[in-house]
Amino acid sequence: MRLRDVTVDDVDAYVRMRCDPVMMAELGGPLPREGIEDKVRRDAEEAAADESWIKMIVPEPDRPDVVAGSVTVWSHDPGNGPLTEIGWMVLPEFQGRGLGKRAVRALLERAWSEDRWGDIHAFPATSNGPSNGICRSLGFRLVGERDMPFAERVLRSNHWTITPPRS
Repeated sequence: MRLRDVTVDDVDAYVRMRCDPVMMAELGGPLPREGIEDKVRRDAEEAAADESWIKMIVPEPDRPDVVAGSVTVWSHDPGNGPLTEIGWMVLPEFQGRGLGKRAVRALLERAWSEDRWGDIHAFPATSNGPSNGICRSLGFRLVGERDMPFAERVLRSNHWTITPPRS
């Protein structure tokens, strides 16, 4: 597995991840198809400028056109002060292979090695067992439940946080 920056060529992967009812079941339902090109363009610009880490998960390095999902680290203010968040999505045909966990671990390790981002938070839906399991298995600490904004909706989420290890 490898991670690469999102590019404007990733529209199809975004549509599959964000406009599909199954993929978006834990995130309030599918997003509308219109506007996805603009979202991908903005994300590609943010990634290229190193403002956010928006990575596509490539399961087989010798097949760079095949994308299994995405993992992202970004800073924002959800209403209670600024924080850095990590989020991920893995397409159904790639789930259950550990790709999400490996991608999250890889981005956390990069953040720590570059001494960037500080504490990182994750907000999987309270009902999302696999994503909550990734947080638990990678050493995140469960803070509690919290309502989090996402795509003009508010989702009931578990609030997890992880602190970079001391060198």
